[in-house]
Amino acid sequence: MFLLLLLLAKVLTRTQADPVPRATRLPVEAKDCHIAQFKSLSPKELQAFKTAKDAIERRLLEKDVRCSSHLFPRAWDVKQLQVQERPKALQAEVALTLKVWENMTDSALATILGQPLRTLSHIHSQLQTCTQPQPTAEPRPPSRRLSRWLHRLQEAQSKETPGCLEASVTLNLFRLLTRDLKCVASGDQCLFASGNLTCVCLLAPV
Repeated sequence: MFLLLLLLAKVLTRTQADPVPRATRLPVEAKDCHIAQFKSLSPKELQAFKTAKDAIERRLLEKDVRCSSHLFPRAWDVKQLQVQERPKALQAEVALTLKVWENMTDSALATILGQPLRTLSHIHSQLQTCTQPQPTAEPRPPSRRLSRWLHRLQEAQSKETPGCLEASVTLNLFRLLTRDLKCVASGDQCLFASGNLTCVCLLAPV
């Protein structure tokens, strides 16, 4: 009997010294990434962008804005980046467009730019959510191509004139909305491109 009580006391002591660990709870993000909703914009949204683009181009033509370089070269295509890097590149692209359009002080454009700016702001907020690093993920250094693109956009803000920045982001607008945004929203269904820059997306099986 004494030995049984001694053994029971030893077991209880060991259990108190080594408690069973509790399951670790990962922090829950306040928002989810819903970038897939932008695979295609509504005709109404696209028309609002076209109206704004046409108005800005008329304004630039009246001011006779001339630029010797193009901020977004023809070869610019987010499909050249790995899938996980594309939202970061698109975020910088949208952020610059927002900044330039928001700084346009022409009162005649205020009403025309209202809806497009709201749509761009919504897209940008979703991209910010999608590019937030996961708490458990190891940070990855950006590729050389992504670093060059981000540096190019950052550098342009101090080197280019306001008129040339307006011309660049406006000329790039529909490539951003109908190609780059669609590709990012399609995730890994938008295939990696090298050389021939043609958008190719996988079709869901019927």
